[in-house]
Amino acid sequence: MESEYSQRPSSDLDMNEKLRKDVIRSLEAHGARPSSELAEMSVVERAKWLFWNLHENLDGIRQLEPTLAGQVTSTQLIVSDGQSMRGDDRTLEKRLELSCKWHLHLTYAAFQNETSYEIGDGWINLSISDSPPTYPALQKNQKAYLDADHSLYPNQLYLDGWITEGVWQEIKPQLYSPNPTCRSDVLLLDNFMFPVKKGLDFVTGPPGSIGITNMEFRTFSHPTDRRMTRRSEPRQRT
Repeated sequence: MESEYSQRPSSDLDMNEKLRKDVIRSLEAHGARPSSELAEMSVVERAKWLFWNLHENLDGIRQLEPTLAGQVTSTQLIVSDGQSMRGDDRTLEKRLELSCKWHLHLTYAAFQNETSYEIGDGWINLSISDSPPTYPALQKNQKAYLDADHSLYPNQLYLDGWITEGVWQEIKPQLYSPNPTCRSDVLLLDNFMFPVKKGLDFVTGPPGSIGITNMEFRTFSHPTDRRMTRRSEPRQRT
């Protein structure tokens, strides 16, 4: 599926790139700080650090093997049976809204350890369908985009994207597990995150956002399970 961004004339694409540079320039003061200062930053400053480095220092930040995890705190499923405002057909629309706390995990290869940083609250809004939805407009094989520039909820990270009906049926029992120690995370690994910028035409989204090409859903029945899983699994790279 071609997105609305790929169909725009070059003048609009140039304007989008100008807007992106303006957004990234506003984050530079935080993004240019070394990773050793992350512990001293606020959650908002860490989010700005992440977005700037993914856009301007992609090769460098991948040396730290970052993983962004949305720890799900609440869920809401929305089913709409009626005429969509984005089309003429009567359709059944399903959306999954997840409230979450975002955490950034950095693995320093030289020390073989992992450091975790909170980077704020937010949510994940996923369309559930067997084919890419008309909204949000994504490139072929793109699953979502991550952004933080929301007029109603400033300084909160949000993920807009989609999953298939099969994935939803697979994760649904885990999200609504009655086990009080059960925890669900949505993981975005470093080789699945790409800045939305000129030259990377396989991801799209608002200026300054981050394109997501894959999502992992993981459920842990006990907090120690997560640490054991992270240490035992090798990182995939592209």
